[in-house]
Amino acid sequence: MFDDVLSVTALNRRARELLQQNFPLLWVAGEISNLTRAASGHVYFSLKDEAAQVRCVMFRSRAQLIPWRLENGQQVEVQASVTLYEARGDFQLNAEGMRRAGLGKLYEAFARLRERLENEGLFTAERKRALPDFPRRIGIVSSPQAAALHDILTTLRRRAPHLPAILYPSPVQGEGAAEKLADAIDTAATRAAADGIDVLIVARGGGSIEDLWAFNEECVARAIAACPLPVISGVGHETDVTIADYVADQRAATPTAAAELVSAGWFDAAARLDALAARLRQHLSRQLEARMQRIDLLGHRLIHPGQRLAHDRQKLALLATRLRAAMRQRQQQHGTRHEHWRLRLARSRPELSDTRRRIEQAAQRLQAGNRNRLTSRRARLATLAASLAALSPQATLARGYSIARDSQGRLVRDSRQLRSGERIALHFASGNAAVRVEDISHGDAN
Repeated sequence: MFDDVLSVTALNRRARELLQQNFPLLWVAGEISNLTRAASGHVYFSLKDEAAQVRCVMFRSRAQLIPWRLENGQQVEVQASVTLYEARGDFQLNAEGMRRAGLGKLYEAFARLRERLENEGLFTAERKRALPDFPRRIGIVSSPQAAALHDILTTLRRRAPHLPAILYPSPVQGEGAAEKLADAIDTAATRAAADGIDVLIVARGGGSIEDLWAFNEECVARAIAACPLPVISGVGHETDVTIADYVADQRAATPTAAAELVSAGWFDAAARLDALAARLRQHLSRQLEARMQRIDLLGHRLIHPGQRLAHDRQKLALLATRLRAAMRQRQQQHGTRHEHWRLRLARSRPELSDTRRRIEQAAQRLQAGNRNRLTSRRARLATLAASLAALSPQATLARGYSIARDSQGRLVRDSRQLRSGERIALHFASGNAAVRVEDISHGDAN
């Protein structure tokens, strides 16, 4: 029977587990009372109505998201999980979110519009467009006085200071804010090419559901869906969700996160460049250290300039001495050779007077021989000329002979070559004659 006895701790733990298993996250309406704030930032209060009350705790991470100051007596609706604080056995609610009472109708309208637009396909992943990695210019739809705009610009200056932004101003809450937001989005879409923007941020800071309601209007959702540019919705805080978040191509938890998304490409590129620069600096540093070490090594081998000059001066003096000695030796050698060849030339030089006398004698003999030879040749030439003259045909003709040629021009040596009546030509020592053969005799020439 003792096996069924539970400790208080075990009992409370079982009770907590049963409560958490059987009560899902739910909304509970009531009035705030007994409100206290701990130094840790956690908020403790009771939620009551006319007949009962329940203890509640909202931890700091959730409490700081409430866009208004909590006070006793406020009527609220708390989104909470049912649990048991084991240490004291207190039944309590852990508040996850809170809104002012009476907002149920707004949530119903929100849910209906979300369902209708979702059925139309405005939320599908297929129509979502990727953000440009390196946008040239950013368009921002927000209020000029909004803290969200300041957060976006501050983040852009920090992450991508070269990236310009253009504001398309619009109120972000209040009457008519939704229509003006839609007009600003349409203006940005129309002027995108002229202004050079290639991505659009729709943003505002956190607030209650009433403050954010302009971003739950259908006209804003339609304007975002029709925008040809990729649209980032940076509305409210992390827990705030609007229709604009569903329709936009990218949802950012906060305006700052929207600026971080749109500058991610440039920021990552800068980080990569910084990393490459760091690697380059490290590489150059290693190279410099290696060169410095090399210089130190060479420095040990380096001779002092004074020592090197003294060494070079000594070496130069030695070379000069050797050069002078070599030049003296070469001069002596050339002098000796010159004297040797002079003596040989003197010994081998002929006696010119004897040679000159022999040349003159030879010249006289040559002249005498030439004269004798010329006289002999002239006498022989006269003899040959006389013989030639005696044998010359012209001399024969001069003695009364003639030369006969027939009509063909052939010499007539025999009368038998002629025919009676034939005309022949006779050539004399002086002149020619044409005759006709009258009679032919073939007797002996004698």
